[in-house]
Amino acid sequence: MLRTDVYTSRCKALKTRLKLKTKRLIKQTLIMTKKYKAKVSYGMLVVIFLLFFIPVILGIVNNGINKEFYVLIGILIPTYVFILHMFLKTEYKIVNEKLKIKCGIIFNKTIDISKIKKISKTSSLMSSPAPSFDRIELKYGKFDEIIISPKDKLSFANDLTQINTEIENNIVES
Repeated sequence: MLRTDVYTSRCKALKTRLKLKTKRLIKQTLIMTKKYKAKVSYGMLVVIFLLFFIPVILGIVNNGINKEFYVLIGILIPTYVFILHMFLKTEYKIVNEKLKIKCGIIFNKTIDISKIKKISKTSSLMSSPAPSFDRIELKYGKFDEIIISPKDKLSFANDLTQINTEIENNIVES
């Protein structure tokens, strides 16, 4: 009898451990995480750079290097580095049923994928977490919209529509 009790208790302990491991595996499987890098228009960065530094170059040519030059450079360089950081650190993550949009250290937004109604291409120049002119617009909620620019727009749109089949997806292969 004693031996049977030992085996029974061991079997129960193994079953409990197996159940816990199975629950963990199921939980890990259900957590979908996919990350999309933003497409960056380097032409846009060049234009911003020229807008920032052509006046500085013209000022040097006309007035030479003076005290105001150093103040101006002290303001423009950190500002340009900040803009560069925002361009290069923009990403979009699908975590379970949420879309997390991160643009540098300033902009973080989470959108419930079940509230997204429409995905379509846009040529809007509106300020947004989209460091490219090749953009898509997400319409969600009652009147909300956001413009983003994932590198792989088709895959991104397909992943969103797999989670929410009600999304009107106007992104097709180009």
